[in-house]
Amino acid sequence: MSDLTILIPIFNEEEGIDRIPQAFESYLNETDLEVEILLVNDGSTDNSLEKIIEICRDNPQFNFISFSKNCGLSAALYTGFQYVNSKWVGYIDGDLQTDPMDFLKLEAFRLDYELVTGYRANRKDTWVKRQTSSFANGFRNWVLKDGVRDSGCPLKILQTKSAKKLSPFKGMHRFFPALIQIQGGKVKEIAVNHFPRISGESKFGFNNRLFGPIMDMFAVRWMKKRRLSLPKSSEISHEQRPLIS
Repeated sequence: MSDLTILIPIFNEEEGIDRIPQAFESYLNETDLEVEILLVNDGSTDNSLEKIIEICRDNPQFNFISFSKNCGLSAALYTGFQYVNSKWVGYIDGDLQTDPMDFLKLEAFRLDYELVTGYRANRKDTWVKRQTSSFANGFRNWVLKDGVRDSGCPLKILQTKSAKKLSPFKGMHRFFPALIQIQGGKVKEIAVNHFPRISGESKFGFNNRLFGPIMDMFAVRWMKKRRLSLPKSSEISHEQRPLIS
């Protein structure tokens, strides 16, 4: 069984899929962990699935699952979380705007935090995308007080037991830090590299970056405020009595 399974959600990314094995080569050679890479085909309508099958055939560390229809990024990640058996689960986008080598930075903190997430310190997106993302992150942090600069950064490592307990809802992927904190988990944020997009198109626009998540954000805030403070096992005393037959 692997130590870490890295999820790569794929939706209509046929132009860039061939780059993925080479992009991971240096990381896989340098990490001390036993790593598996799980490609999650989210109902692609182009030739992505055919390319995924070819990659998995030629690279033993790659496997895949495939949806018959497009379900969205949150569904792809949540399904992947439930599917893996490794102690940790990672996430990176298939467009490779973040660097697989930066998983080495995140690994160093995996034992002490339930979530280690990157933040794109020097983003290479368009001005409009940078501004809308900056506004959304600032507003989210003001509402949720999760202490994270870049909640949506597509480079993360989570403890699998925590990832499996996340509540599935559309837009879940935007709120991993707050959702982990609701569980009582700790979050660490690390600066990571960011590159310009060289293939495919962004699946998120102005409306679903700003207006779509607002209701979800306040729902997460409600959950965070209503979190139960449960006693630890060491704080519970009990008396065992024999069963009466």
